[in-house]
Amino acid sequence: MSVAFRRESDEEHKEPRFELPLPPGPNVVTQRGHDLIQARTEELEALVGSEPNDEKRVELQRDLRYWRARLATAQIAPLPSGTSVAIGTKVTIEQAGRTRTLTIVGHDEADPASGLLAFASPLGHALLGAEPGDDVDPPGNAGPLTILSVEIASFG
Repeated sequence: MSVAFRRESDEEHKEPRFELPLPPGPNVVTQRGHDLIQARTEELEALVGSEPNDEKRVELQRDLRYWRARLATAQIAPLPSGTSVAIGTKVTIEQAGRTRTLTIVGHDEADPASGLLAFASPLGHALLGAEPGDDVDPPGNAGPLTILSVEIASFG
């Protein structure tokens, strides 16, 4: 029979599912970040075990592989001193007349809309090591910023 008349399976037309990419660099996290990764891993383990739909279970297993890898490689950042910007500090900055407060965290706990900034992000990286009174020139066109205060973050 000619290949032109062969029925292809539905599987041949599906988009391939790739593994979730792991962020480059070290997986440094706050204690809160480690706890969040552990909770997400446990949640996915329970979901995988109870998911009746094969396709959904495969997707959950992929997510679980990502979170297990993140848990296995997590390095809890040392408790910061609060005198300079580090992972686990809350920093208040002024830029172009606007004041913002950001908390520097690990990649997986970052949520810029909530003020949680990944240490490896361009702005987070530029802030690391800065102290109150320092002027920092982050990448981009927003212009320089001034560090107003730094303190140890409390995740309540």
